[in-house]
Amino acid sequence: MPHEVHEHQKLQPGNICVDCTLGGAGHALATIQAILPHGKFIGIDQDIDAIEHAKKLLSSFGENVQLFHNNFIDLPQILSSIGIQGVNSIVLDLGFSLNQLKNSRRGFSFNKNEPLDMRMDTRNNLSASQIINSYEEKELVKIFFKFGEERFSRRIAKQIVKKRGLKEITTSLELAQIVKNAIPAKNVFGQRIHPATRVFQALRIAVNSELEKLENFMKTIPSLLLKGGRICVISFHSLEDRIVKQALRKFEEGCTCPKDLPVCLCGFVPTMKSIFRKPLIPTKNEIGINPMARSSKLRVAERI
Repeated sequence: MPHEVHEHQKLQPGNICVDCTLGGAGHALATIQAILPHGKFIGIDQDIDAIEHAKKLLSSFGENVQLFHNNFIDLPQILSSIGIQGVNSIVLDLGFSLNQLKNSRRGFSFNKNEPLDMRMDTRNNLSASQIINSYEEKELVKIFFKFGEERFSRRIAKQIVKKRGLKEITTSLELAQIVKNAIPAKNVFGQRIHPATRVFQALRIAVNSELEKLENFMKTIPSLLLKGGRICVISFHSLEDRIVKQALRKFEEGCTCPKDLPVCLCGFVPTMKSIFRKPLIPTKNEIGINPMARSSKLRVAERI
């Protein structure tokens, strides 16, 4: 939803803006052009391929742009290191880019025969292959159910343990086929999504600690935004959206004391306000152009 994000950022020339998940730099160009000539754009991505791509794409903007090969959880430290107290806009697009699906060679796609890696940041130690080939069956069940909401978690985990007992599972295509075979045929036929979608989602989340990092990051938002500054978050599944929604609601509610207390003792005051109660969803036209956007939701909030 690039148009909606740009509209709700409410950018002005001279603003300081952060794109926490650069990806293919789809949001970056419009943001930079809106804050020129004296604005500053800070781009962050844990995937080095995204950083290298952005360096080439945004090179003409010179000192207006600073790029960092980090996870968005590091934003407070990044801002401190460059002497910035607060920003006017933060964009957090939690989807992974088309380039990661097509060209990363890290097994994000269940349609390709690639190494079973799934690390967004290749400096990290844990890979999908390690999880699939070494975790106990009950741990696999927990990951698939908790992070993928996969109803056939037990059947899939059992088949994985059986197959890896014969031979190590090393590629994304191999894993996708095991998952497909583990699900009853009647449930595979007619599905709108590939039968391995939820398992691959769960593995990616587990490998990259995505939900834990998102939850911790959302706690810091009011301290990062200037008054009137906005955060735009695009999530792609219910687990992400729930974390974002609950964090923003907490910042909006103010006092958390029991209702029967005559005076407030917690001292908590509202720091954010949501721009709209329900998240925005993509139009049919956008989904037609980009099917990957079909499950996306956009939430926007402003620092008060």
